[in-house]
Amino acid sequence: MSASDPWHRALADLVTRSHRLPPDELPTAVNDVLRPLGVRATVYLVDVEQHHLRPLPERNGPAGELLSIDASLAGRAFTHVEAHVGQGPPPRLWLPIVNGTDRLGLLEVFPPAGTDPADETLRDGCLLIAGLVGHLVTTKSGYGDNLHHARRSRPMDVSAEVLWEQLPPLTFASADTAINALLEPAYEVGGDAFDYSLAGGTVSMAILDGVGHGLPAVLTTSVALGALRAARRTGADLPGIARTIDEAITATWSDARFVTGILAEFDTRTGVLRYVEAGHPPPVLLRRGRAVRTLSGARQLPLGLGHDRAGVAQARLEPGDRLLLHTDGVTEARDAAGELFGLSRLADLAERHIGSGLPGAEILRRLSHAVAAHRAPRARGDDATLMLLEWSPEAARSSEP
Repeated sequence: MSASDPWHRALADLVTRSHRLPPDELPTAVNDVLRPLGVRATVYLVDVEQHHLRPLPERNGPAGELLSIDASLAGRAFTHVEAHVGQGPPPRLWLPIVNGTDRLGLLEVFPPAGTDPADETLRDGCLLIAGLVGHLVTTKSGYGDNLHHARRSRPMDVSAEVLWEQLPPLTFASADTAINALLEPAYEVGGDAFDYSLAGGTVSMAILDGVGHGLPAVLTTSVALGALRAARRTGADLPGIARTIDEAITATWSDARFVTGILAEFDTRTGVLRYVEAGHPPPVLLRRGRAVRTLSGARQLPLGLGHDRAGVAQARLEPGDRLLLHTDGVTEARDAAGELFGLSRLADLAERHIGSGLPGAEILRRLSHAVAAHRAPRARGDDATLMLLEWSPEAARSSEP
């Protein structure tokens, strides 16, 4: 495909339009640049709870139908991060919309009459457009509420609004490492949060759980998250980061509130994992697709209770290993009979989904939904947050189209 190819011209046209493009005009702009190719397209965004793909209508255009992620061909294209052909009628092509490797939705493409939707040139050109749409969805979301509204099935609590604005993308991948996270329930979060950063071959990651529920818990976790990033960005080591969180919480409140958490650094060049456990459930190590043990070294008091933070545990991972982190809302979710979801159930389901060859983001989506399905209806459960580190080039590649 040359630089003068029609698809490259369409891509360049969309880039040019994007500089002064209002968020609500994105689907119109996509169709405007595709029109010379005889192609029509619909942009779908995944909802916050990751149950449906929701159409993003053109301005003054009709609203489309929701697509089930678990019961449609489009859903398979989303879950497996791969293009799929729908024979129609009319024939169409489903392409994942990602920002980097963060799954955002799908592009539904209707090719010109008589064109094979499986045509390689059509697919490659559409992937270029879908890739740019992913970047634009992310960048334009900060300039208006349209794209946020399109992803919601109901109003979001203040606590959830505050927290989601502070979290990094749900998925990131480099050449040999993938990081995935998911938070549930999406609209009524408590004090759970996650964070990660990659620099110089070292992945810094954290999962946090603020004591309590609702906005007070989110505010505590927000202070912890801010302290964590401030310390990390000035070069602090793990004990230094933990101490900074301690000091930030105790300086802000005097009511003995705290945050449990795992703070970790993983060297992708050597496989060495260094971590601190601050009153939090230990991570699960998965090797060759099987849960082999939990990592329970350097256990300390929760963050905010202030004590000597010198202890750091260490483990060595092997290529292909996965590390599953979770908050207690996962394993302590109860059904109507009072039965816990439990660690063994979590590990068993993780093994099953890994064995199916699913991308890491989809593994967590299915685990999160399993926890939600287990929880008794109308039960006031804790947040259930999951985080998955995959040290595998194959796993990293599976997260992009």
